[in-house]
Amino acid sequence: MTKVSFASHPHLLGFESLDRLVERTAKSGNDGYPPYNIEQISDSEYRITLAVAGFVEDELSITIEAHQLLIRGRQVETSDGRVFLHRGIAARQFQRGFVLADGVDVTAAHLDNGLLHVDLKRNDPSTVVQTVRINSKRAR
Repeated sequence: MTKVSFASHPHLLGFESLDRLVERTAKSGNDGYPPYNIEQISDSEYRITLAVAGFVEDELSITIEAHQLLIRGRQVETSDGRVFLHRGIAARQFQRGFVLADGVDVTAAHLDNGLLHVDLKRNDPSTVVQTVRINSKRAR
């Protein structure tokens, strides 16, 4: 069976990487932790909010790698002599990724009452008109 994708359309040239991106995103495992919201603040602004209760700023990192926003959390397990009769809150690490379109930049991030807010802004692309010169081919 032949795999058919939108990037195989004859009028869409050079979109193979977008097709691979959609496939990679569909395959990425998602265990639901931490839960998150994505809000549209305005026509060009967005906010991602992750519920990261129990994490402090030093245990969280935000990076952008190849158009992918990666938010990671790693809590340090401390055994300061406490004895737990029940342990339902585990120190858990996570990595949550979001693919960013060209022109979308992270403008700010802040931690407030166990919620990590990451603000994004989409910059309007400039329109460029380019003229291509046609050269006639001479017979030799």
